[in-house]
Amino acid sequence: MVGIVGYGAYVPRYRIKAEVIAKQWGADPEAITRGLQLYEKTVPGQDEDTITISVEAARNALRRAQINPKEIGAVYIGSESHPYAVKPSATILIDALGIGPDVHVASYEFACKAGTEAMYVAYSHVKSGEMKYALGIGADTSQGAPGDALEYSASAGGAAFIMGSEHVIAEILFTHSYTSDTPDFWRREGEGYPRHGGRFTGDPAYFKHIMGAATALLEKSKLAPKDFKYAVFHMPNGKFPMEVGKRLGFTKEQIETGWLVPWMGNTYSGSSPTGLTAILDVAMPGDLIFMVSFGSGAGSDGFIYRVTDEDLHVHDRAPRTRQMLDNNKIHLNYGEYAKFRRKIKLNE
Repeated sequence: MVGIVGYGAYVPRYRIKAEVIAKQWGADPEAITRGLQLYEKTVPGQDEDTITISVEAARNALRRAQINPKEIGAVYIGSESHPYAVKPSATILIDALGIGPDVHVASYEFACKAGTEAMYVAYSHVKSGEMKYALGIGADTSQGAPGDALEYSASAGGAAFIMGSEHVIAEILFTHSYTSDTPDFWRREGEGYPRHGGRFTGDPAYFKHIMGAATALLEKSKLAPKDFKYAVFHMPNGKFPMEVGKRLGFTKEQIETGWLVPWMGNTYSGSSPTGLTAILDVAMPGDLIFMVSFGSGAGSDGFIYRVTDEDLHVHDRAPRTRQMLDNNKIHLNYGEYAKFRRKIKLNE
């Protein structure tokens, strides 16, 4: 049995409401909220970035796993917003958490599925017998240009998963990946904000790839949507995950537990992984969980998990994801938000 032995999330306290952004740019707040099904999003503090988010999420994962950090053989951080273009993010994390120095680290990128990429490689190391534990993280402080549609959703947060074969709380039963060269969203080196193909990001990109990975995963596992207690899909907005779930045959009730995006926004590499942590916070032994990520460019990673008896013992060893999302919020006005996100840039 190989799978998740510890998990954790981190969600910043700062928020900005979608209606505040809409009013700033003269848009109809009700139309934005109704169209995107987004109410507010998380905003990283002025001293927060992908690395600090990853450290907090990984610390919560260690609290649940209750293992010696020195036994972790690999640490992979998937993100679209690594603070350094050259220095790996995980070198700082292992120093902060007492992991290593006998450890393999790497930074992963694949738009919004870099987190599940890191999870898959960590899982594969343990499954092959290469190491006892491996840590995969998805975290981002995602970017959206002022006035662009992405500004309503691009948020911050992340999730961390320790993979192992002892005291597994969610066994990984099946995986599948689906990838193609689809230029729906991109950011060139040196550019501050990404660009996207507008409506092209829907059916040719998001829906095609999630449907491709999900259909193959169901065929491989010989399971049907009705067999699952929960499902979580990448959440670029509130509408897309519900729509792709409906197309596949999943119900709203199966998706709602991990459907954090209306109050969190799109945490990019942390999106579906953070949704998974909210599910694991309440899952019961025997529950089956269906998960498919999506990353522009484009590709999807799919996982099927089976919750074990061990999960009951770890829920309250660290803050639950919904608790972080719902409590102790600090709402910003647009000026404060622009300051926090350094959107005002002076010419040198």
